[in-house]
Amino acid sequence: MLVVEAWEWDERDDLLLALLPAGVPVVLALNKVDRVKDRAKLARLLAACAAKRDFAALVPVSAEKGTQVDALAAEVAKLLPRADPIYGPDDITDRSERFLAAELVREKLFRLLGDELPYTSAVVIDTFEAEGELRRIQATIFVDREGHKSIVIGEKGATLKRIGTEARLGMQDLFGAKVFLELWVKVKGGWADNEAIVREWGHG
Repeated sequence: MLVVEAWEWDERDDLLLALLPAGVPVVLALNKVDRVKDRAKLARLLAACAAKRDFAALVPVSAEKGTQVDALAAEVAKLLPRADPIYGPDDITDRSERFLAAELVREKLFRLLGDELPYTSAVVIDTFEAEGELRRIQATIFVDREGHKSIVIGEKGATLKRIGTEARLGMQDLFGAKVFLELWVKVKGGWADNEAIVREWGHG
């Protein structure tokens, strides 16, 4: 899709058009038509655009007002290949349960601690065992400083226990299985530069 402003086509649009491979269908969207009061001028621009390339469709729209946006989507849809759905209607993500477990712990970590804990913290799943309707999960929360560790653990371990309980309940709802969750907190300065941690956190 190529989007240009509805009141004129200039050299910048020519540069973009030149980047588009020949033979590839292109839908041209003339945006901000609500700002063009002279309909004759708009008609002339449409004719000039049509001469630039054999566009699959030319659609005047206003993204801000929502004018003709449905028509634009319909023109794009005509060009999309049809195929069977990749995911089922009940699938909510393509990420693994292992990845989601780490994200749930991280979510509870920051929801409960708010501004007390810098965002330089990571959660790594050490072990993840699925046994039918049971998940056994061990995870480590990495923080940058010793002071951050005490914040996460809390007085007599109360904060860490709450993080674990809320994360475990969230996992049980998400996985539809009973979850045993064990959490540890470790200090590792500069963890963001540790490729193993970043890979684990980023890909699950």
